[in-house]
Amino acid sequence: MRFEISKVLDAIERRLCVDPAMARAVVDLSEAVRYVDLDGGRPASMLRLGMVIDALGRQLAEEDVPVYVVLPRALLSDGDLTSNERMVARRWADDGLVEVISQLGDRVLEIADLLGLPVLSRSRFDGAEDRYPWLADPGRLVAPVVGHGGAALVSRVGGGAQPVSGEPSQTGVRLMSRLWYCPEPGCGSFGGGPSGGNSFFADLEPERDTRPGAQPPPTLRTGAPTCPRHESRLSDGGPRPAAEALAIRVSGVVRQRFVVVDDEPLVVGRAPENGGIMLGQWLSAEARKWISRSHVRFELRGTVLTVADVSTNGTGIRPGGSLDEDERLILKRKKRTLEPGDLVELYPGVHVGRARDWASGGVANPMSVLSDAPTMSLRMPR
Repeated sequence: MRFEISKVLDAIERRLCVDPAMARAVVDLSEAVRYVDLDGGRPASMLRLGMVIDALGRQLAEEDVPVYVVLPRALLSDGDLTSNERMVARRWADDGLVEVISQLGDRVLEIADLLGLPVLSRSRFDGAEDRYPWLADPGRLVAPVVGHGGAALVSRVGGGAQPVSGEPSQTGVRLMSRLWYCPEPGCGSFGGGPSGGNSFFADLEPERDTRPGAQPPPTLRTGAPTCPRHESRLSDGGPRPAAEALAIRVSGVVRQRFVVVDDEPLVVGRAPENGGIMLGQWLSAEARKWISRSHVRFELRGTVLTVADVSTNGTGIRPGGSLDEDERLILKRKKRTLEPGDLVELYPGVHVGRARDWASGGVANPMSVLSDAPTMSLRMPR
């Protein structure tokens, strides 16, 4: 059973994301692990985070939906969790997959405000409406509750269950236009900056991913950009390169989201080499024959997103997402600027577009992260 639970925690880990361009909602882990009514089990269980993630995936009709998880430091030593769960939580923290914070305060709301994300929480956040007026908007605060066979979501305002994203705050836009670095060596969220050279062991520290989507937003609790984990003032590393989140949709189902970074071209195809985006696992036999190993190359320069055909058979462009065959354009070893709403068609039913253009993933029953969970650890309420 321990091996099976470890497999589930690994599956949950693949959904953790502090990437502002990718995360679909923000969750307080210390709250989620104590939703005892979801399974009637022990006082705290990390598997309940998986139940909340599953509920979000079902509501957004999307598999592999990424969530931004905040982990209060006290949870790392919480005796209600198993030793294995505490070890996994520490690994997530050290790897920068979750945000660790000493005192939770209103950090979940701050993240949601800065990035425009919905909050998955049962808390009503009484008294916070003046600072975060969007709490009164339907779908921005969504409570995980007991549903049929697991967790379900209910909006605190206006009923319904659909989590709704908003616009990032002006402060969030300003913060996320810069790169930030923490003076603490090996910081999982803001490491890898100029301060790393100040450490005697800087050469031994793990190299951190400083691409634009890799950094979470700083906290402004002290009035200045600050590392949430170390409570150290962050140094400004200069302008953050632009980034654009794209999504792959196959037969109407969003299968993967990815980020294209300014001046870092990214190839999408059946099985591209050197870190490209692979589609082969979702393609029919005919689509695999048509789509090249490396089919299209996306490139971002400032705010201009372009696509270049590098395939054998060519690539279609559907302006504005139009399904009218008369409006479909063909790229053959050429490059084209993608306007808002344009879809890149690698094969009929295989599209790439801007992630924000697809609010729903289109899959009725997304695969559960709990598919490998032992049944006796999940006593679902009736």
